[in-house]
Amino acid sequence: MRRKTTASIVARRNLRHRLGMFLSVSAMVSGIFFLFWILYTLAVNGIGAIDWAIFTETTPAPGNDGGGLMNALVGTVMMVVATTAITAPVGIMAGIYLAEYGDKSWFGKCTRFTVDIMLSAPSIVIGLFIYAVYVANIGHFSGWAGSFALSLIALPVIVRTTDNFLNLVPESLREAAFALGAPRWRVALMVRLKAVKAGVLTGVLLAVARISGETAPLLFTALNNQFFSANMNAPMANLPVVIYQFAMSPYENWRELAWGGAFIITLGVLGLNILSRVVFARKAAG
Repeated sequence: MRRKTTASIVARRNLRHRLGMFLSVSAMVSGIFFLFWILYTLAVNGIGAIDWAIFTETTPAPGNDGGGLMNALVGTVMMVVATTAITAPVGIMAGIYLAEYGDKSWFGKCTRFTVDIMLSAPSIVIGLFIYAVYVANIGHFSGWAGSFALSLIALPVIVRTTDNFLNLVPESLREAAFALGAPRWRVALMVRLKAVKAGVLTGVLLAVARISGETAPLLFTALNNQFFSANMNAPMANLPVVIYQFAMSPYENWRELAWGGAFIITLGVLGLNILSRVVFARKAAG
């Protein structure tokens, strides 16, 4: 009787295991299928739109043939670079503070809670916030407003990534540094941060990839500019908004440019994700 009961228990566990494995593999295959379907559709429609003109000419006027995305590409790069320059040092320093003092002060706990909320905040809400506090007060859209909105999206990613990686440093390493007489700030910067610099860099790259394709916040901040402009204090063209506008237009060449822009931005995001994984893998292997 006991053997029969044991056998039935093992049989039920095996059945549940097989059922769980089947559901897991099915979900994985389903996700990969739709991912490759999207990438295939993007490649088929986007590669044909890629030519030299897309990098050297500005966006065309309605009804005009030809044109390119030079102004949108330059605007996107400028805003992403400005965003990275703003968020990388602030995010890394905030992550260091949370890792060193976050568990021992109410301010650190409140900061970590706020960062967690910002991670899941809708990007359109962030865009509306910047519009209300900045754009409405200065009276015009601008590239700086777009960078500020993107900064609020990228900052919590960098802060939490830095905090998490710093907490992976063994406690014995910190104690050894303290035993040698190193002050706390030097231990944080020269020991803990140096030990996980590849992980922190990975967080910065992932944040850049996160903001590169954001459209909603830029609609309320940078808006768009049909002409080439490197003035960050004026409306600035950018790929996400151009793709959004051109994809719904009745003009065939605009829709082709939208596919080309979507393909370029996808390659950029994919490249950043691959680079972040390569950097982290090298550090882990070393």
